Amino acid sequence: MTTELIEQVKELILSKDSVLLQDKISTMHPADIAEICGELDIEEARFLYRQLDNEKAADALIEMDEDLRNELLEELPSEAIAKRFVNYMDTDDAVEIIRDMDEEKQEEVLSHIKDIEQAGDIVDLLQYDEDTAGGLMSTEMVVVNKNWSMPECLKEMRRQAEDLDDIYYIYVVDDDDRLCGLFPLTKMVTSPSVSKVKHVMNTKVVSVDVDTPIDEVALLIEKYNLVAIPVVDKINRLLGQITVDDVMDEVREQTEHDQQLTAGITQDIESDDNVLKQTRARLPWLLIGMFGGIGSSILLNCFTDTLGSHPEMALFIPLLAGMGGNVGVQSSAIAVQGLANNSLDSKHIFSHILKESSVALVNAAILSAFIYIYNILVYGAGDIITMAVPLSLFVVIMFASAFGTLIPMVLERMDINPAVATGPFIQIVNDLSGMTFYMLISMLLSNLFI
Repeated sequence: MTTELIEQVKELILSKDSVLLQDKISTMHPADIAEICGELDIEEARFLYRQLDNEKAADALIEMDEDLRNELLEELPSEAIAKRFVNYMDTDDAVEIIRDMDEEKQEEVLSHIKDIEQAGDIVDLLQYDEDTAGGLMSTEMVVVNKNWSMPECLKEMRRQAEDLDDIYYIYVVDDDDRLCGLFPLTKMVTSPSVSKVKHVMNTKVVSVDVDTPIDEVALLIEKYNLVAIPVVDKINRLLGQITVDDVMDEVREQTEHDQQLTAGITQDIESDDNVLKQTRARLPWLLIGMFGGIGSSILLNCFTDTLGSHPEMALFIPLLAGMGGNVGVQSSAIAVQGLANNSLDSKHIFSHILKESSVALVNAAILSAFIYIYNILVYGAGDIITMAVPLSLFVVIMFASAFGTLIPMVLERMDINPAVATGPFIQIVNDLSGMTFYMLISMLLSNLFI
């Protein structure tokens, strides 16, 4: 989306030239229109929206940033939302915008939906948690009965397809609506007309339960290279399907959320959010970091005698704190990633810690050897610094690696997002523990050297 195009749209809005504006946006993709709206103020976006036909307006609304979408809908009456948007949406998209409304407005919007069946489907979907397969699925799909003949099947497929924008798979069910398989379209051409669907269907179908978390749905779609996956209830009745584009949207949002957590941001924010919202999101971890720094200063104050005897020890505090933080963040990031893609199992905590510790052992030995050689060249073999820093570095790396691996896996077992373990939390803990190890080892060696 070019700046020039956005400026042209703004000028047309400013001049209230509806005819030229409609001509300009008529051929645009809904996603591009949504992007333009993101560059406009709310009144400009409302004017642009009034120039769209209902179908394109509904498509663009789904592509829009959630905050802007809610702001656009905020002042619209419930009847207008239903007639202008919901009536032109698939059920999963309609659920996405209705879910953010309060209960009273939800009921008002639902009462104005002209298709009673669609309204009923939306009510059913609203009952599911938005982070589960049931909360994301759509009920629009082509379904055939396994006992139908080829002519009957083709006729019904044509009827159902009239109301659909895209067809991903043809699902086969029995008389009780239980999922039996997939109908391959090639069989429609190659099979005799007397054949029944059950004789040609593919019974190897991957499905998910209605309560399956979205991240597990995404892993299945990726594993089996699917473009859609059917959703069933506890007795295998077909309820809907989830398409890959819907899953990717959810995965992207979750990834952004996890990235913000690892950076110490406690709630979802965007770059264009106001100062107050961004401050609220960032301040909690900054306060924790500040208290961690105060804890570090108190800790160092307990070892003033050791530092007074060997002031050069202070030169290596940033090195040890930084190495401990880096190793801890690396280990926790690998653990979080492994938990996310199921290559790690939180049930086998100790075996994973043992493996990570083996890697840390090699790294610690190499890095400690380097700093030992450096200290010999700078301070000589008999100085306390020469021994204290390499030993402390070795212990800090081993501890940070084990701690960084352990915490995400423990949080996963406690059903807490393990992403909160990375970033500031690991950094603060390893800073404190690193200085503690350094001071204790230095004090111990100081007494031995004396």
